[in-house]
Amino acid sequence: MRDALVFGGSGQIGRPLLARLVHAGWRVTAVSRTVQADTGDVRWLRGDLGQVDGLPSAVDVVFSCGPLDLFARWYATSGIDSPQVVAFGSTSVRVKHDSPDVAERDVAARLREGEAVVRATATARGACATLLRPTLVYGGGSDRTLSRIAAIARRWGRLVLPADARGLRQPVHVDDLADAALAATQARAAGAFDLPGGETLPYREMVARVLAALDPPPHLHAVPAPLFAAALALARAAGRLGDFGDAALARMREDLVFDAASASAAFGYRPRAFRPTAAMFTPD
Repeated sequence: MRDALVFGGSGQIGRPLLARLVHAGWRVTAVSRTVQADTGDVRWLRGDLGQVDGLPSAVDVVFSCGPLDLFARWYATSGIDSPQVVAFGSTSVRVKHDSPDVAERDVAARLREGEAVVRATATARGACATLLRPTLVYGGGSDRTLSRIAAIARRWGRLVLPADARGLRQPVHVDDLADAALAATQARAAGAFDLPGGETLPYREMVARVLAALDPPPHLHAVPAPLFAAALALARAAGRLGDFGDAALARMREDLVFDAASASAAFGYRPRAFRPTAAMFTPD
């Protein structure tokens, strides 16, 4: 029986990964910030990457399904004995590195540094490091893009987009990411791999499919870009935008397309097409 340590085990990627590990016969120690009940196959520890007690001293694989920068810091100082580490980052490491938004550039910098630290630490320990970079994640009901769009549309019964929101997207389901993590482990695939979804479609079409999956389906309205920008400015002044800024608006027009060929060749990555259901945007 193989042993795994999973950080972020109760998160949107961690949950399906745990299910696959258990089904494959792994013995799992999982970490969550909230209390979770042990099962026969999973021992839960409450804590985070800053402080958690009771960690095993050695496992076959360490999985990180949470913030990469925090995991990298923990991994570099942990001294855990593990021949393999699989850590999720994001394609934001490439998309946001030259963003006009300072906060977004900081996100990319932290991802880039996290990847470098994980690689260097694994190399020093003679371990295999696999870095997985998903793009637009959905399916667990807690993502900050499509599930947020669904929540807004459900609340108001409609959603407004700029008419020029045609940038290409490749949404990827959490189950495909969990499959990728396990497959990369079995293949001992070293390196960094982009993980897009199995279909490329315009932003507006992607959103239309999300809304069509809801019951009842909210209306989608496309308005001229200047009108949308003016409405956005009013929402910003009222403090209703959250972290949605001008850079995020501009990206609606940009193609964010990634190549899955490396992941496909290394561990047989085959993501599904985008066929959303309402349950995929409903928190557990």
